[in-house]
Amino acid sequence: MSTPFTTYSLEQLTARTSAKWQHYGPGVLPLWVAEMDATIAPSVIEAVNEAMTSGDTGYAVGDAYGEAFVEYSKRHWNLDLDVAYTIPVIDVIRGLGSVIEHATEAGAPIVITPPVYYPFAMIVAGTGRTLVNAPMTAAGRFDPETLDKGFAEAAAMGKGGMVLISNPHNPTGVVHTREELTTLATLANKHGLRILSDEIHAPLTMPGYEFISILDIPEAADAIVVTSASKSYNLAGLKGALIVTHKESSEFVRSMKAEYLEAPSHLGTIAHVAALRGGDEWIAAVNKDIDRNRHLVTELVTTFLPGAKYTPVEATYLGWVDCRELGLGDDPGRVFLEKGKVAFSSGHVFGEGGEGHIRVNMATSPEILTEAFRRASLAL
Repeated sequence: MSTPFTTYSLEQLTARTSAKWQHYGPGVLPLWVAEMDATIAPSVIEAVNEAMTSGDTGYAVGDAYGEAFVEYSKRHWNLDLDVAYTIPVIDVIRGLGSVIEHATEAGAPIVITPPVYYPFAMIVAGTGRTLVNAPMTAAGRFDPETLDKGFAEAAAMGKGGMVLISNPHNPTGVVHTREELTTLATLANKHGLRILSDEIHAPLTMPGYEFISILDIPEAADAIVVTSASKSYNLAGLKGALIVTHKESSEFVRSMKAEYLEAPSHLGTIAHVAALRGGDEWIAAVNKDIDRNRHLVTELVTTFLPGAKYTPVEATYLGWVDCRELGLGDDPGRVFLEKGKVAFSSGHVFGEGGEGHIRVNMATSPEILTEAFRRASLAL
């Protein structure tokens, strides 16, 4: 029986025209950028087809996205949100940048926790703010001592500032616990910093782990989340995202709504709402596929890359593999591409602590995953 990751053949996938399958051209097996080799949720297909058939392709309007997300958050995480404190935006990266511009002054410090999603550093630079690093532990988790030091450095600049986190964390795949997030918020309050959380991977939390939104932490009452259905439901080509916060940030929401013009597309809104309202069965099937693949990668690393280290992810479909013992230098991804014709994401681009690692896109069939690691072994 086919599943979301086993429906399409390699021939069908190579015919796709999006970035994952076209960037490196023919002959390279791509397991890099975060696109899934998956089906699309039936609810999304039906909603988009209906819009196209009826010519409903105008401008987005209203709070449908916010309403759907509030419902989804209550259903899946028992999180109480208010649609009044949601703002639809074009995508997560643009949303994060806009929040930083509205909530901080020029030159203000933004603390990030590398290795982390590499556009974070680009967003900080692009908004004219000052980057401060508070690296994760070797296990890919928050380090309270390092956070305290980084927050103190930021506070010393005298310009306020923010802490920008990935929750769940990309690329290490950890799910931040309630205790970890409470410690983070307590330290941020101590140093006068506000928390900004990218929670785009939240629906991809694996069995045995619990996703906790920063908005569910009392000590982080003024935190701001930017999220989207795009990653979990494979909708990057149908742009849309959402800024979400609480009443403590009502003035921020008022000013953002008055000034922000980059709304999601109408079709994007339709697709994302359909995913959140009708895609529960599909996302459950996706998570089952990820759960299978995250354990398969343990076997593949042992078989094809002996000496490399990998721990099954707690969330996301992005495996984080430590290749430092393989003698391939700081960028093993380049070596695997050159010698094995397989494209992983190079770990060093994620910042301090990423050197010698690769990030593996596991959202594909077991057969493609196996072939990718077989090819990688050629580099040894």
